[in-house]
Amino acid sequence: MERWTDHYFLKTKAVVAKFGDARVTYAVFMRRPVISAPRLAIDWLKEMAKDRGTEFEIDLRYAEGRWVGAGEPLMYITGSLYHLSDLETILLQKLGPACVAAFNAFTMCSDLPRVAFLAMEARHCAGLEMEEIMAYAASVGSDRARRKVSAVGFIGNATQATAHYFGQAQAMGTMPHALIGYAGSTLRAAEMFHETFPDQPMTVLVDYFAREVTDALTVARRFAHLASQGKLAVRIDTPGSRFIEGLDPSVSYAVLDRNVPDAIRGYRNETELRHLVGAGVSAAAVWHLREALNREGFQKVKIVVSSGFDPAKCKVMAEANAPIDIVGTGSFLPQRWTETYATADIVEYNGEKRVKIGREFLFRK
Repeated sequence: MERWTDHYFLKTKAVVAKFGDARVTYAVFMRRPVISAPRLAIDWLKEMAKDRGTEFEIDLRYAEGRWVGAGEPLMYITGSLYHLSDLETILLQKLGPACVAAFNAFTMCSDLPRVAFLAMEARHCAGLEMEEIMAYAASVGSDRARRKVSAVGFIGNATQATAHYFGQAQAMGTMPHALIGYAGSTLRAAEMFHETFPDQPMTVLVDYFAREVTDALTVARRFAHLASQGKLAVRIDTPGSRFIEGLDPSVSYAVLDRNVPDAIRGYRNETELRHLVGAGVSAAAVWHLREALNREGFQKVKIVVSSGFDPAKCKVMAEANAPIDIVGTGSFLPQRWTETYATADIVEYNGEKRVKIGREFLFRK
């Protein structure tokens, strides 16, 4: 523990040991609106109290899943300064990023309430602890979206260790680009997967050879029985360096004009336009693929999308009413790490209110 905490807290602990302990109350807050996601931090704090043979009184002001305004204390923690002083660093690490990621997940699920989400954050995390914190956060934001707007939300995730946060016993996922490359063709990869897992629904990645439409239809024809049962999905993860098969800027505008004309008639900034009609997985790309599948009678084949589906992109997809069935994303992770910084200030010493000037708003009311 000592090796991982800020050193001045260790020096504070030594001073308190020399001159006498105090019963203090910390106010823990963030500088931006968030969704409360405190469980992992609180569980850790309770474990530390148990290990040290002491007790911490935790006054949680915003239950898990509640919206918290900027500067509003999420919780007050009261106990021995000697035992609490060196825990602040790690406590804040476990709290701040989770609350911001939960906020992002809630926003995404709320904007696309009829779409299922699959958490794929693991590869973007800096180690196993962060992976768990982010998976937990996605589940908290998703649960809030279910309560508030009856969203489908996150139905599962890509790793076994954190599947339980989404109410699942198993992780979810079918094939990466590596399997397509190994098989030599999209169809052969689908056949190999089906032979290996004959009883499972199948999601086939169709962008490897830049033949998203051709390969999607080829797979749907080959597995028409799965397609008719709604057990086949195609996933597009087209890179932003090219358009999906059959699209260019002018065709992209035409696709949206046929399906959602209002989506392209308002003012759009550059990022919004890229999400609508640009290269990669745009709203036009999703509509284009849906049209192609429907023309051949594959209305029950689902479309899975991935590639940078953060809150901003999800909002644009919602405005374009993109026919997405599932979003695979890890982009609920905070985009600017500075926005994840939680702060803890002591606001009471032995029952006397005292805090540095400018932070009086933290006093417990």
